[in-house]
Amino acid sequence: MKKTLVAVVHSLLLAGAINVAHAQDKVVFAISQEPYPPFSFRNSNGAWSGFEPDLISEVCKRMQAECSLKGMAWDGLIPALRSKQVDVIMNSMSITPEREQVVDFSDPYIETPALWVGDAALELTPTPEGLKGKIIGVQGSTSHSAYVKEYFGKGSTIRYYNDQDDLLADLRSGRIDIMLADKISVAPMLALPDNAMLAGKGIAPADPLFGKGIGAAVRKGDDALREKLNQALKAVREDGTYDAIGARYFKSSVTAAQ
Repeated sequence: MKKTLVAVVHSLLLAGAINVAHAQDKVVFAISQEPYPPFSFRNSNGAWSGFEPDLISEVCKRMQAECSLKGMAWDGLIPALRSKQVDVIMNSMSITPEREQVVDFSDPYIETPALWVGDAALELTPTPEGLKGKIIGVQGSTSHSAYVKEYFGKGSTIRYYNDQDDLLADLRSGRIDIMLADKISVAPMLALPDNAMLAGKGIAPADPLFGKGIGAAVRKGDDALREKLNQALKAVREDGTYDAIGARYFKSSVTAAQ
């Protein structure tokens, strides 16, 4: 009887361990519901598409994890991560000192410069002196907004936006004079007929406020998941998958130096 009881208990414990292991293999990735092509957007069928959803799919294969994407407002990504609603943010999030105080990051997997964009017919010098009295548009809660606030906040008016589409609309209509955005993301939009009147006005210089590249964010202290992400990202780079995904969306490589 005792042996039978021990065997039953052992079986229950083993089943519990298997269930826990299986639960650890389920990973929820947070992604901003605001479109950010070519990095992330919903296609005509409503499914997630873009560089990062494709990369997430390949990373999950390497981690042998069952993954899902949960869309939410950009401002809610880090709160959702910290409150355990999601497990990872892999959504063009720059690794900045401010964010590193509240979340941990994987190794960077993207590096891309910040581009100033304005009316092609106007002479605009993107310096604090050159943009004095001008209205600058930028997406809120980003490294770009931190940069603009720090260096242009005293002499220029800054308007914050939820997404890049609204930014471009106000720039076309003249409600703002210039915008700062991710070069890789905004460059394809400048090639569209609707934006023919717009042009790049220069690359913003390297600055600590732009961070150390773009990484996947996890909860503070979740070293096991962070290491799994690092190993998976390394694998997709080494076997050529990263470049194959990038070729679908970019004209040049965006991989971060390792």
